Amino acid sequence: MLHQYKLNGYNIVLDVFSGSVHVTDDASYDMIAYLDQGLSREEAGRRVLEAYQKEGCTARDIDDILEDIQTLKDQGKLFTEDIYQDKAFDLKKRNAIVKALCLLVAHTCNLNCEYCFASQGHFQGTNGLMTFETGKRALDFLVEHSGFRRNLEVDFFGGEPLMNFQVCRELVAYARSIEQEKKKNFRFTLTTNGIGLNDEVMEWANKECHNVVLSLDGRREVNDRFRKDYAGRGSYDRIVPKFQEFVKRRGGRGYYMRGTFTHFNPDFTNDLFHMADDLGFTELSMEPVVTDPSSPSALTEEDLPILFEQYEILARDMIRRKKEGKPITFYHYMLDLSHGPCIYKRISGCGSGTEYLAVTASGDLYPCHQFVNDPEYKMGDIWQGVTNTELLNRFKLCNVYAREECQDCWAKLYCSGGCAANSYHASGDILGTYSYGCEIFKKRIECALMVKAAENSLGL
Repeated sequence: MLHQYKLNGYNIVLDVFSGSVHVTDDASYDMIAYLDQGLSREEAGRRVLEAYQKEGCTARDIDDILEDIQTLKDQGKLFTEDIYQDKAFDLKKRNAIVKALCLLVAHTCNLNCEYCFASQGHFQGTNGLMTFETGKRALDFLVEHSGFRRNLEVDFFGGEPLMNFQVCRELVAYARSIEQEKKKNFRFTLTTNGIGLNDEVMEWANKECHNVVLSLDGRREVNDRFRKDYAGRGSYDRIVPKFQEFVKRRGGRGYYMRGTFTHFNPDFTNDLFHMADDLGFTELSMEPVVTDPSSPSALTEEDLPILFEQYEILARDMIRRKKEGKPITFYHYMLDLSHGPCIYKRISGCGSGTEYLAVTASGDLYPCHQFVNDPEYKMGDIWQGVTNTELLNRFKLCNVYAREECQDCWAKLYCSGGCAANSYHASGDILGTYSYGCEIFKKRIECALMVKAAENSLGL
């Protein structure tokens, strides 16, 4: 399977199953397209010669193009076959070794963000804080079910986790106390809205947290449209100085700004550029809102062309910045074409419901934080373990080849079938698809590949 497209002056050919990316001239680009359509070498060559003869293309040039294409094919870099489909379900039929937990240490929040998927932090349930005893048991559960895995990931999440900061501190201290004995290495992430940041928190997080995720939607008016407290006051002026100080103390590493764009700001690059140019942040992410389609903030079909243009604007600007020696990172454009994810990861995705689980404040287990308090998706608890084995088996088989809509999609080994929670909320089935998200994802990958092509051609 091939995917061909033109962007920013580059002719890009992606060979889906080898992962090879080729940047070609016009004649080679057309030749590959004709061959992919099933034309013979002779007919494809004739058509390309006819199209480019006025530009000086000769029969010898046609032979050279065809020879180069054949060489790439022989090397397994072009026109490769899908060798993974028959192995996909064998890869997923495995023991569920848990490597990561999302600890919902606070089912409450000090902001009242209108688009919050977690219903303002309480996950459509009652407010509550995780106790140390529950969190300790969650860490023990992770160790007990992590098998041979040495590196274990734990995310302090909510709600707003800093509303239960003391328990976060105590849990990290406990994890550190058992690392050597258990032969494990805990890596902690903190996701915060910034309201509770202070010197004590910054010092602790910079010592103990491998990564911090800082929630900011961009420009003041954009951020404060939804990210308000319960009195209706925007959060921008309170959190931005704290974020700037926090990032400064972290040395500008091990963080990213995580924003959400909605129907009200489809021009989200202006928010990214505000964070980069006006606020000094270089590690950036901006996510499309996922909400009830009837919500005024929900993205619409009319927004898609705007969003596509925005992703292209961002890609070109990132190339410019890198040429000037002032690069920024955009989370969704982070691709490693030489040493990227293994094929298991490309097929199975994030591992929700198997390798990755969410733990509620009361100790219940769910496939991820976006399923919390949905009774159909409760998997068990941290004392008895995963008892809903039928649900576990469904998630074991949740991979890109299990989704009918993904079979002919060129991006399937980049998205791994997409987010199971988004699929469920959009289609009612974890093996369905969130088609709007698919369109956005494919555009991001096209832009990300173009950025890589530009960096390579410019020697950046």
